[in-house]
Amino acid sequence: MSGMIAPSILSADFGKLYEEIDMINQSEADWFHVDVMDGVFVPNISFGFPVMKPLQAKAQKTLDVHLMIVDPDRYTKAFADAGAHVLTVHVEACTHLHRTLTNIRNHGMKAGVAINPHTPVESIKEVLDLCDVVCLMSVNPGFGGQSFIENTYQKVRTLRAMITAAGTSTLIEIDGGVSLTNAKLLTDAGADVLVAGNTVFGSANPTQTIAELKQLIK
Repeated sequence: MSGMIAPSILSADFGKLYEEIDMINQSEADWFHVDVMDGVFVPNISFGFPVMKPLQAKAQKTLDVHLMIVDPDRYTKAFADAGAHVLTVHVEACTHLHRTLTNIRNHGMKAGVAINPHTPVESIKEVLDLCDVVCLMSVNPGFGGQSFIENTYQKVRTLRAMITAAGTSTLIEIDGGVSLTNAKLLTDAGADVLVAGNTVFGSANPTQTIAELKQLIK
């Protein structure tokens, strides 16, 4: 399935989290994107299980959890128990990526791999058959509101060719700097899922902005 929008909860107003969750539930969004940061792998700390709890209770759509942490294997079962449907780890954080992805799948979740801007997509070629989602970082991870890295388009095209050659059904997700300006360009290049944080939650009408993004990438 392509043409999906995943608003990033990291950009939501946590003072009215339940309202923000309801807004996404009622919108045309497809997934909730949940960024978990530890202040070690990336230079920022976001949130963990206290925020997963209301999401698990209230979210009516796929919970797409993106772990920007060291040693993510420690928390596979905990995030499965917390309701994650997709669990994405960074290739740069996993010494034994094949084992990590297998473990995620064994816990009943879709397995995702995130790739930082400096990392070539070829680095995951040998485990592509275990990747339900590949998340291409189009900014350096850690903070919202950064400028989109233009080389991402070429990485999308390269990854799409790899997926086609491998014959897998892997989804390509883009995380960082997604906007109304580049959304269609990204899907035309081969992306399936667009993570939108500030573009959605920084707009005057987030529900309308989600609908506009969906219309652009149909």
